[in-house]
Amino acid sequence: MTTLYIGNHTSSSKGYTAMAKQMIANGGNTFAFFTRNPRGGKAKAIDEKDIRNFLELTESCNFGKIVAHAPYTLNACAAKENLRDFARETFADDLQRMEYTPGNYYNFHPGSHVGQGAEIGIQKIAEILNDVLTEEQSTTVLLETMSGKGSEVGRNFEELREIIDLVHLKNKIGVCLDTCHVWDGGYDIVNDLDGVLDAFDHIIGLDNLKAVHLNDSLNDLGSHKDRHARIGEGKIGLNALVRVICHPKLKEIPFILETPNDDEGWTKEISLLREAYSK
Repeated sequence: MTTLYIGNHTSSSKGYTAMAKQMIANGGNTFAFFTRNPRGGKAKAIDEKDIRNFLELTESCNFGKIVAHAPYTLNACAAKENLRDFARETFADDLQRMEYTPGNYYNFHPGSHVGQGAEIGIQKIAEILNDVLTEEQSTTVLLETMSGKGSEVGRNFEELREIIDLVHLKNKIGVCLDTCHVWDGGYDIVNDLDGVLDAFDHIIGLDNLKAVHLNDSLNDLGSHKDRHARIGEGKIGLNALVRVICHPKLKEIPFILETPNDDEGWTKEISLLREAYSK
């Protein structure tokens, strides 16, 4: 049986090694973290000794790729240029910092076009990506699927495809599929998971699907609201989410829990999903 790489979104305040140790305690072998305060601000200085310890620990414990998350305030398609400047500078800084842990993923919300229209938003996002992506980087940048609330860009697979089409260094870009977001966005992963994955493959390509945010949803299909629920306590349900982690087209990619939980709750969810995966 292939390895199930699963973990949760954890706090980066104590450093990389502490995050990995907490994830091991939770039963995980991957994790996600914010590169800095999710509301923005300066990132903590890199502790190179901590990084060395982290790399040794995760190699010995057969961790999968980790999934860093850009701050929510990064809006690459903002109408105000000072906000786009912040996005560009944060992006570039984060990608430099990611090279201390090479070969991993950097996930971001594509942004909100705030009335400019999706077409303009898509162009602006691609422009920022073309400014910051380099041939030398080992990090793959992931566009996240969004639920379509407000003026979000990335509300469907077609919008993500349009962004990718405008990016020059396509080998440095991928997609993170959020189960809550796509469900809230109108993709029926409960009754037609195969159909949703076929649509993703046709429009974007499953080779570009690098990670999954595994969340239940408090909302009905197509609600466009984005409210996460604990595994099995929402409208998607445990059985459908087990089908996601067991799907043959999604083998050995990292599954990240962003459920409203603490470490005790994530430990229970990870154990529940591992047991279901092994059956």
